[in-house]
Amino acid sequence: MFDKTESRMLKKYRLPGRQMKGIYPYAYVAPVCILLLVLLFVPIGMVISYSFFDNVIVTDNPVWVGMANYSAILSDTVFARSIKNTVIFVVINVVFHMAIGMTLALMINARCLGKTAKAIFRIVFMLPWMFNATVIAILWKLLLNSHGVVNYLLSVLGVIAKPVEWLSDRSAALWVLTFINIWAGYPFYMISILAGLQGISDDLYEAAGIDGANARQRFFYITIPQLKPILVSIAMLDFIWTTQNFSLIWLLTAGGPAHATEMMSTYVYKTAFQSFQYAKASAAAVLILAACVILAVFYVRNQTRRE
Repeated sequence: MFDKTESRMLKKYRLPGRQMKGIYPYAYVAPVCILLLVLLFVPIGMVISYSFFDNVIVTDNPVWVGMANYSAILSDTVFARSIKNTVIFVVINVVFHMAIGMTLALMINARCLGKTAKAIFRIVFMLPWMFNATVIAILWKLLLNSHGVVNYLLSVLGVIAKPVEWLSDRSAALWVLTFINIWAGYPFYMISILAGLQGISDDLYEAAGIDGANARQRFFYITIPQLKPILVSIAMLDFIWTTQNFSLIWLLTAGGPAHATEMMSTYVYKTAFQSFQYAKASAAAVLILAACVILAVFYVRNQTRRE
């Protein structure tokens, strides 16, 4: 009798503990999640609210102006130039990152190369990704100045008659900046695609070879379809990262000369911290955020389909 009574009492007091076990994991991560949400959404909310007032921060009593800041931004020729430059910069970078990364990944994955050669190529081709933006900017400024290696080699080859200030030339600066960013970013594609190539079963290629498929057919009907999820994912990420690129652009050209390399990121920085028009800068930042959110939605949808 005593044993049955004791057993019922133990079950009575253990039941809430069992129910609490399901809550413990959420309780452990809740503080961190709340902190992350606050750090993420509070600044975004502040920037969005600033965009609807007159020049906040430097004004004691900012006045509600509605969409006036957005109207001013969209009618600004410099902002229009920054959008054009950003689109050109992003599209060319993504295309060339993909092409170079795919080519180098296929080369490293080729069976004709030995392990030593593959290891050497991996190290050499990964070098640009090991440098931060400051090192890359200093390196290329030294190479591209009027007395640098690039001007010297082009002069020796007879391509140019006199030294060119590549980063100060309005007609060349954007293309030079784009080239430098392509050089700095292709290793991410190369490594990602190489990992995907190594995950493709050799049986698929052997079966295609037995059926008489040539190298081009194997590439377009086996390699590309197998790599498609990876290619779409890294392309979307690259679109977002390149759109947000600031440090390398600022260190190399700061948006000059004469707005020739002005990007949306440098435009926002100059508007806020050089012109002190924080409300106008907030409106521009909200437009950039909207573009990045659209890209992020496509990325998440692609990831969801893969799962």
